[in-house]
Amino acid sequence: MDYKKAVLGIELGSTRIKAVLIDEDHIPVAGGSYEWENRLEDGIWTYSLDEVAEGIRSCYAKLKDEAEHKFDSPLTEVGAIGVSAMMHGYLPFDKDGRQLARFRTWRNTITSEEASELTELFGFNIPQRWSIAHLYQAVKAGYDHVAEIDYLTTLAGYVHWKFTGEKVMGVGEASGMFPIDSEKNDYDQQMVDKFDALIAGKGYGWKLRDILPEIKTAGESGGVLTSEGAAFLDPTCTLKDGIPVAPCEGDAGTGMTATNSVRVRTGNVSAGTSDFAMVVTDHKLGVHREIDMVTTPSGSPVAMVHCNNCTSDINAWVDLFCDFVDAMGLKVSKKEVFVTLFRKALEGDPDCGGLMSFNYISGEGITDLDEGRPVFARANNSDFSLANFMRTHLLSALATLKIGMDILTEKESVKIDKLYGHGGFFKTPEVGQRMLSAAVGTPVSVMETAGEGGPFGMALLAAYMIWHEDGESLEDYLDNKVFGDAVTHTLMANEEDISGFTVFLDNYIKALPVEKAAIQCL
Repeated sequence: MDYKKAVLGIELGSTRIKAVLIDEDHIPVAGGSYEWENRLEDGIWTYSLDEVAEGIRSCYAKLKDEAEHKFDSPLTEVGAIGVSAMMHGYLPFDKDGRQLARFRTWRNTITSEEASELTELFGFNIPQRWSIAHLYQAVKAGYDHVAEIDYLTTLAGYVHWKFTGEKVMGVGEASGMFPIDSEKNDYDQQMVDKFDALIAGKGYGWKLRDILPEIKTAGESGGVLTSEGAAFLDPTCTLKDGIPVAPCEGDAGTGMTATNSVRVRTGNVSAGTSDFAMVVTDHKLGVHREIDMVTTPSGSPVAMVHCNNCTSDINAWVDLFCDFVDAMGLKVSKKEVFVTLFRKALEGDPDCGGLMSFNYISGEGITDLDEGRPVFARANNSDFSLANFMRTHLLSALATLKIGMDILTEKESVKIDKLYGHGGFFKTPEVGQRMLSAAVGTPVSVMETAGEGGPFGMALLAAYMIWHEDGESLEDYLDNKVFGDAVTHTLMANEEDISGFTVFLDNYIKALPVEKAAIQCL
């Protein structure tokens, strides 16, 4: 194996850090992963940067071990590297590179007032999880560290900085920090000026552009792996420095890339710990609190419906069933339990037989909830079967997404020619795909890489950086060189499933006061 003709992609997801090595045919040949979980500390959802380092190293070590055993040669270099992570959040550093505040992840819903003020100021929707909302919240709260900020970045931007020493990021990742002018592929200058004027009276020694990362688009260089960066990734010091590094991207951009959804009027739904829909738009949209405007890795405008909660509650119930299996003395793997329960959902009533679930581990902006309490409820005459129970949780995982998607398709007349699904929700064949199709009322396609989209998508962006021809767009590169022969499975839900989801969603919206009461009482 000529590792110089291989590319490494790494993604720090909500529950797993994953890495994949792809060859010159864009086929995954080795991988590694590390499981982790965010923690709620003093009201903040966070991860420690120590565990970021531990997780990346563990993940890479597993990939390295697999590659060296498979190809019987040491992994000392690759053609290029790319890193991505969960978008948004707040990671401020001083001029000496010292972390100034606890890392705030996308899951935090503590900036409602500030996000609303900025939305009104900019005439552009600013969600609570965006970096600028957290920065403004810190400004308004009068936190001492704000005056010391020299660099504000995201998790992907931090790791890229550790790898390369460069304070840069891809335009798609940057679009989750601050609004982008897609004609210039840069921060919107009018909005930058408005923010600087808003906080001018604070007397800080910086202006917004001074502390934000420099923006790069797909295909541009993000720097090279330094000797310190190589040691950060591979403490055995066998990985060489000087390797080209692509501009870091967010999980939204890697999801679009991994599903070939970067052209206008294509879309994808990523469903894991959180779920979000991305649709590349062909016209300007109005301002909606439920719709984020971000970009593709090339800078094209994208309408994004983001929900903080998707599979975490499902995972908790599966763990409970696994405990029961263990108590019965049965030797059944967790994967088998997952598949069995997901498949059982296909046998449930289309409207879930009157059962109801709210999967809110954390707050949810689309339904105006700053906190979450997982709730399962049923009427005394509901059809309480295992099939309906599981179907309820799967539909609940998509309900909030559907509320946002309706704004795109019904109010803004956004057309979607192709919709792809990827992420853990789609790992069991047909099940998640059919449920999503029932929710959106359109065919849903899933590629064979659906379960591992993020690091694969980042690897493709790194490959595009070093292997694309002059003038070759990312869209053309993916169409012609990556996905031309891709195996894709497309499924359309039947009318009964679609009408059943409609009934479930109506009941879901009517029952939202139950969730609000749970937040107040529990």
